[in-house]
Amino acid sequence: MSKLTIPVNYKALMDPNQTEQGIKFIKDFFQQSLASALRLRRVTAPLFVLSGTGINDDLSGTERPVRFAVKDMGDAKAEIVHSLAKWKRMTLADYAIAPGFGIYTDMNAIRADEELDNLHSMYVDQWDWEAVINPEDRNVAFLKQVVTRIYNAVLQTEYMVCERFPGISPILPREITFIHAEELRQMYPDKTPKERESLITKKYGAVFIIGIGGCLADGKPHDMRAPDYDDWSTVDAASGLAGLNGDIMLWYPVLDTAVELSSMGIRVDRDAMLRQLELSGQQQRADLYFHKRLLGGELPLSIGGGIGQSRLCMFMLRKGHIGEIQASIWPDEMRRECKRHGMSLI
Repeated sequence: MSKLTIPVNYKALMDPNQTEQGIKFIKDFFQQSLASALRLRRVTAPLFVLSGTGINDDLSGTERPVRFAVKDMGDAKAEIVHSLAKWKRMTLADYAIAPGFGIYTDMNAIRADEELDNLHSMYVDQWDWEAVINPEDRNVAFLKQVVTRIYNAVLQTEYMVCERFPGISPILPREITFIHAEELRQMYPDKTPKERESLITKKYGAVFIIGIGGCLADGKPHDMRAPDYDDWSTVDAASGLAGLNGDIMLWYPVLDTAVELSSMGIRVDRDAMLRQLELSGQQQRADLYFHKRLLGGELPLSIGGGIGQSRLCMFMLRKGHIGEIQASIWPDEMRRECKRHGMSLI
């Protein structure tokens, strides 16, 4: 059976009707807070894109997209998006968004290769956002400023949820802690990256781990990232460490684990794109539509990421399984076990 964690002494704090009310409240409130904090406006996004254009997000580079043939286009192949990391950047250019402003959208995806558990579903819903930046913003100090604004929106949301639903108490710290993946490796050299994430997030409650995708001093990356959206190879002048991206991690006592709420970062410029394609041995991607536009100077410098909608709602409503928040497909045995322990999957 897929991996399942049974929360200790779990009892849902809300019935299904209250849960649905909570989901709507959180989604409405958070997206407005996020849009205000980052000066974003909502745009309409695709569910699928044409294969072979380089537009789809490759995630860690190993996940297979769901593909299908389009009858009325001569059976041209299309694929369900994994996320919209590259599409958003093209949209910034097409809409002529000015520096300091950006866009966000409701992104829905299918990730058929996902390993199903309490936090991971084949159905992915997130707020995908992207903002135009200036050349002088391409540094870790600016990245931290943006992360802090996002975290403050999360804090505001938790406060409002606790006000509206008195059975829920706040658990987030007032500030988020920043640490580079190399510093984390040095702190826990005998631990795996996931174990390090758990230890540091439990210690501080909310952490942003910088530098995801590039090799650390031991020759291994903290985690994998595709080479053509986040900039994980540029060395920051102030810190001397590579990586202008990272993950927002929250400690979740219900499951006694660290939860990744968002993967985000400053995006590659022309030099970083070429460097990372070479480092990953994927120079052939330079001939794809998205990559040609970027290398040709048609796309603006940007920062962006995704924030899990169901995952944020799960965290705020203190649910034991993401299937209590969203409708998806789960193994029969998992459904039975969840029901037996008070987790009613939609």
